[in-house]
Amino acid sequence: MDAVPLIEDTRQALAHSTEAPDIVTEAWQAQALAEAVGIHLAASGPPEVRAQAGGLREASGRARGSLRGPEQRAEGARADRMTEVGDLLAALHDLGGLLDEAGGALVRAAIEAEDEALYWRCVEGIDAADECGDRVAEILRRLADRPPSAPGPRAPGPRAPGRGGRSGPAAGPRCGENGGDGAG
Repeated sequence: MDAVPLIEDTRQALAHSTEAPDIVTEAWQAQALAEAVGIHLAASGPPEVRAQAGGLREASGRARGSLRGPEQRAEGARADRMTEVGDLLAALHDLGGLLDEAGGALVRAAIEAEDEALYWRCVEGIDAADECGDRVAEILRRLADRPPSAPGPRAPGPRAPGRGGRSGPAAGPRCGENGGDGAG
């Protein structure tokens, strides 16, 4: 399954989460998606972003560990269904927006948390969402800085994060086409 609809599913689930444990679970789902996108890009993304994609994978993997609580199963991540990143730029923009929304939701959850352990999971999740969002933004900057003759996607101008919709036509080829190693 493509990354973009999975990101949107997680965005919707996060928006409908009202209790702190549910918000933490959806933030964990968001980090699982960030990790899956990082793994995919590190393996088959444009060469200019592979190192940053590896950093996204590592940071989001750590974040998943800090957000996971005793009530949470290890399996069941929506990201497990991700098989492709069809529109790289849309996926990165949407993922950045989702991470931003997850950080905001975790702030609210931390304020409402009655359990100290849950509070600290929220605080760690806020930091993780910020770090991973910064890594996504850096990947987008590197794509935008590619020379015009370089194959692959170029990042369009700024887009409002967290909106889920796309402005204009789909930008760029599938991840791995015209700039990756063809795997993916």
